[in-house]
Amino acid sequence: MEIGGKGIKSRIVRIGNSKGIRLPKLLLQESGLDEEVELEVEDGQIIIRSPERPRAGWPAAFREMARNGDDALIAR
Repeated sequence: MEIGGKGIKSRIVRIGNSKGIRLPKLLLQESGLDEEVELEVEDGQIIIRSPERPRAGWPAAFREMARNGDDALIAR
């Protein structure tokens, strides 16, 4: 998101023994970020993204398996 051809500026502030930045509400809404984020440093930049949810698609996959009859217990 850019305003007038420039990115939004923010200040780094002290938070206890750490430092942080305040993110404008509009940026948070547009990015879909919520309570928890993943941080990564890449090429001198801090990347902020939503955490991966490894089991996010499982409920839909289980429903599809049930529709296809692939959810039967296999006993040996």
